[in-house]
Amino acid sequence: MEKDLIIDVNQQETVIALLEDHRLVELNKEANTDRAFSLRDVYLGKVKKLIPTLNAAFVDIGDKKDAFVHYLDLGLNFKAFDYFVKQMNPNRDFKQFFSSVDVNNILEKEGKIENVLTPGQPIIVQIVKEPISTKGSRLTGEISIAGRNIVLLPFGDKISVSQKISSKEEKKRLERLIYSILPPNYGVIIRTAAEGKNAAVLDAELKLLVKKWEDSWSKMAYKNVPELLFTENSKTTTILRDLLNDSFSNIYVNDETVYQEIKEYISTILPEYEKIVKLYKGHEPILDHFEVTKQIKSAFGKVVPIRQGAYLVIEHTEALHVVDVNSGTRVKTGKDQEQNAFDVNCHAAQEIARQLKLRDMGGIIIVDFIDMDSGENRNALLKKMQELMANDRAKHNILPLTKFGLMQITRQRVRPATEIETMETCPTCHGTGKISSSILIDETIERQLAFYVKEKGLTSFGLRVNPLVEAYLTKGMFNSILRRWKKKYKVSINITASGEMGILDFIWTDKQGEQLS
Repeated sequence: MEKDLIIDVNQQETVIALLEDHRLVELNKEANTDRAFSLRDVYLGKVKKLIPTLNAAFVDIGDKKDAFVHYLDLGLNFKAFDYFVKQMNPNRDFKQFFSSVDVNNILEKEGKIENVLTPGQPIIVQIVKEPISTKGSRLTGEISIAGRNIVLLPFGDKISVSQKISSKEEKKRLERLIYSILPPNYGVIIRTAAEGKNAAVLDAELKLLVKKWEDSWSKMAYKNVPELLFTENSKTTTILRDLLNDSFSNIYVNDETVYQEIKEYISTILPEYEKIVKLYKGHEPILDHFEVTKQIKSAFGKVVPIRQGAYLVIEHTEALHVVDVNSGTRVKTGKDQEQNAFDVNCHAAQEIARQLKLRDMGGIIIVDFIDMDSGENRNALLKKMQELMANDRAKHNILPLTKFGLMQITRQRVRPATEIETMETCPTCHGTGKISSSILIDETIERQLAFYVKEKGLTSFGLRVNPLVEAYLTKGMFNSILRRWKKKYKVSINITASGEMGILDFIWTDKQGEQLS
């Protein structure tokens, strides 16, 4: 499978598109402004209000919507974090103090929020779910700093190894290696990517993660709350950190600065793949060149075509997402009705798995598949859906089809679903539903003609208009409006009818065909 990453950097945002065999499977956008309240950001917040009935609290992290943390999300090592923040001051030796904190004083699982938090108290928290709709961010007190090979856990007391590393010998080797280089009062999760890595690679990454945590201590010491302590990497480098492997063929980027940033980052994690990063210098927009724009328009609409006339209808509500599978023009009667339904459902399942990742749909998803009588087919469809979503990085659960043919899916929701407006504003009325008086179109066109002749001294023009306007301007062999303009301004005008032009749209060009401004 060919994997390409297309990165479009413009003034407003950075768009990152992941293609598999030239087919769009993942789309991410990051505003080119100051990042705020994004997933994995770590804040020094202030407890605003306790909610004993929920055993939770609202925390002020600087957002207009208060963030939420449950008692069970504070983490077993909350007391160590709490003591560290409360006792921090600018005059302390930060490193020595951090190493001396007792990590064995763990938080009781059955405790009450009011026994550990008070209004106005400073607290270190990390965003695990971005603000969605009317809800603020969801927080955790278990701080983690992710790298490509390891995840650093301040005040952690153990080393865990990814279950995807199957070799027991490799697990033991990695554990011994990390134990030998790990500073006191840190824990580590060893990720799958660490398999086969040597001590130098892991030690270098560990030092970077530790430094990131230590750089935030001075902010904690002054207790200016709320305050951002540190953020995740940019979305581009985060995607590369989690996804980059030997299956990637190309990474195209249209910005010199980001190009150098990506090359530098890849050189630290996978130096041998630095050569797949390529700077796009084409005149055509990069997303258009790789046909990403077209795929976005077709994939993000309410109606998503599948094949052979079948299609999906996708609706988003506050409570859940609903997907309706329709066979469309496919044959639905006769002895092959069951097989037809199964075939359509299988194709739909493939597109649904893609859509969940593409739109980052989370929470509850209800899929209304075409009814099937065969229990064997129903089970086969469930198995296929599970296989298609096996490589989905978001946690999910898929339930068997109900008697009504509904499949229930829950998928981890950490940020709002991606919504892209595929409908376009009318170029003629600009969304108002009204246009200027069409009878004055000739006067409007002539005013611009006069400007170009008198102010810019042009004598040869091209004019592109709607076919109806073209017929109006050229009506009459000797007394047409076009002929009158030529005589009045002593110019040559080549008029062209275009069905793409709105009734009031027109474009003046010079003799080379370049549009006049």
